[in-house]
Amino acid sequence: AILLSVEYNEREGIRAGEYYALILFCTIGMILLASSTDMIMIFLGIEVVSICLYVLAGIRRNDIRSNEASLKYFMLGAFATGFLLYGMALVYGSTGHTNLFKIAEVVQNPAAQSNPILLMGLVLLIIGFGFKVASVPFHMWAPDVYQGAPTPVTAFMSVGPKAAAFAAFFRVFAETFPAMAPSWEILLSIIAVLSMFFGNLGAIMQTNIKRMLAYSSVSHAGYILMAVIAKNSLGSSSLLFYMLSYTFMTFGIFGIIIILGRKGEENLEMKNYSGLAYKHPVLALSMTVFLLSLGGMPPFAGFIAKFYIFSAAIQEGLIALVIIAALNSVISFYYYLKVIIFMYMKEEEVEFRISLTPLTLFVVFIGVLATVTLGVYPSAIISLASY
Repeated sequence: AILLSVEYNEREGIRAGEYYALILFCTIGMILLASSTDMIMIFLGIEVVSICLYVLAGIRRNDIRSNEASLKYFMLGAFATGFLLYGMALVYGSTGHTNLFKIAEVVQNPAAQSNPILLMGLVLLIIGFGFKVASVPFHMWAPDVYQGAPTPVTAFMSVGPKAAAFAAFFRVFAETFPAMAPSWEILLSIIAVLSMFFGNLGAIMQTNIKRMLAYSSVSHAGYILMAVIAKNSLGSSSLLFYMLSYTFMTFGIFGIIIILGRKGEENLEMKNYSGLAYKHPVLALSMTVFLLSLGGMPPFAGFIAKFYIFSAAIQEGLIALVIIAALNSVISFYYYLKVIIFMYMKEEEVEFRISLTPLTLFVVFIGVLATVTLGVYPSAIISLASY
C-alpha cells in the first residue's frame, strides 16, 4: 500500500504527513486482531484498524467523495462496533471468560450451548464481524467507501483489514464455538450465499471499476465464509491461502488503476479502458491475469484458492453450498470479462496519458508473478499455512 501511495500522493497533491503513520498503525492493529486469543484484545485490534481507516478514507480533505466515504464508513462502523461489543459482553456474561480457550471449554457443556443469552451474543458477533468483512447484508458501506477513498487506501482496506477480520472470525467461531456449530452454521451459510449472489448482482450493474471491485469483494467474502463454516484444518489453511492470493490480485489491479488514472480520481469508468491492449499490451495482459484469477480461472492463484476452500467444504459435507459457490463463480466471469472485452475488442475512446512510475509498476509485476506462481505451485504455501 505504501509503494502504491508514494507516486499517487504526489499526483493527487496529498501532503498529509500522518498518511503513512496511519497505514503503519493500522497494520499494527491488523496484527493484533489476527493474533489475539482474547475478546478484549480482538476488540482493541478492530478499533485500531477502524479508526485509522476512517481517517485514511477521508484523507483527501478537499474532495467531497472522499469526505462522504469517510463519514459513511464512520457512522456505519460505529453501529457495527456497538453490536460487536454488546455481543462480546453477552458471551462474557454467559461464560465468565474473555479468553477464547476458556470459553471453548465452557461451551462444551450442553447446558451452556442452549443458553439464550449466549446465542444472542453469537448473533451480535456475526453482525459485527459481518460488517468488517463486508458480507451481505452488512456490506452497504463498501461501494461508496471503495469509490470515494483514495485508490491506494481502497486497495489497502480491501485486503489487509479483511484478512485480519477473517482470521479473528475463524478463531472465534470455528475454533471457540465448534460445539455450537448447529446454532451458527445455518446463519453463516445463508450470509455466504447472499454475499455471493448479491455481490455478483451488484458488480454486474456497475460501470465504475472501483465500485465493481467493491461488489466483487462482497462476493469473495461469501466464498471465504465457507472456510469458516467448514471449521476444519483445511478450512483454516485454505482461508490463509485465499487471502494471500486475493492480496496479490487486488493490489495488482489497483496498481494498474493508479497507472491509468488521472488527477482527481478520473478515468475510472470501464469504457476508459477501451483499446488498452493496443496502446499498452503489457498492462492489458496483466489486468487480464488478475481478472481471470479473481474469477477462478486456472492456472492462476484464484482457481487454486477456490479449489481448496471448496475441498474444505466438501470434507464437511457442504455439497449444496459448494454447488452454489461454483455457479456464482461462473456468473462472476460476466463482469470480469466485460473489462477484458473493453480492453481488447473496443476502440480507444480516451487518450491514454499514463505515468509508468517504477514503484507502482513493481507492485503490478510482483502481483502478476505471485498470481501465476501460486497457481502453478501452491503446495509450499498450503503446507506453511497448515502449521
